[in-house]
Amino acid sequence: MPAGPHDDLIAHLVRGSPLSAGEAERVVAEVLSYFAEPVEEFVRRRHTELQRRGLTNDRIFEQVSVELGVRRVAPPALSIRQLRRIVYG
Repeated sequence: MPAGPHDDLIAHLVRGSPLSAGEAERVVAEVLSYFAEPVEEFVRRRHTELQRRGLTNDRIFEQVSVELGVRRVAPPALSIRQLRRIVYG
């Protein structure tokens, strides 16, 4: 079986948690997928999630702006207007 690029991380998770190797692989894959989400998809997804919680657009776009700034690989800062364009075109 060929070595994967994240075998060391998976082994670390198995040693330090109750996860099996298969569970650790799925966790790593899920985390990598989360951080690979394109900015536009992230903005649309979070807008929908926060809208369902009853937040207003003003509050939603402020929150999304903050969240984008603290992502592991933060994109360039987007204005509220740019965020609105992503969501509404």
